[in-house]
Amino acid sequence: SAVTGAIGALKGKLHGGANIEVLKTLFEIGSLENVAPYVKKVREAKGKFMGFGHAVYQVEDPRAKHLKELSRRLGEETGEPKWYEMSIEMEKLVYDEIQRNCNVDFYSASLQHYMGIPGDLFTCIFAASRIAGWCAHILEQLDGNKIIRPKANYIGYEERPVIPVTER
Repeated sequence: SAVTGAIGALKGKLHGGANIEVLKTLFEIGSLENVAPYVKKVREAKGKFMGFGHAVYQVEDPRAKHLKELSRRLGEETGEPKWYEMSIEMEKLVYDEIQRNCNVDFYSASLQHYMGIPGDLFTCIFAASRIAGWCAHILEQLDGNKIIRPKANYIGYEERPVIPVTER
């Protein structure tokens, strides 16, 4: 059940589905000369750039660095470097706009596309790459067999009156 719950938590654009959103963005942009107008349009609409920013990696995501190089190589090998070139340009322009580095999702999109992996399998691959770690955590928890009870002391108000909704 823990693994099933973890897989279920990967639903959505922000975690687990960001790389497919990046690929959709690249398809929408279509060519290198359309990257700058796209970035400008998203900024003006106060939209989000998928594949940028990370809660832990405030500087360059080390995973993205390696995927970037693999994407470059596969772009050359396939004779279709446009996805990599568009990604490079977008990475530069988005960083200039919002000062956020790309994360692992950004270059995994073009890389998996070069590998011929359909976009609807991206989240499955994301989950598969983490199952061993999830299981290790489960085994570690089972081995200790302790209920985790974080110690927290409430330091808020002792007691406050509740004002009925009709009087608010």
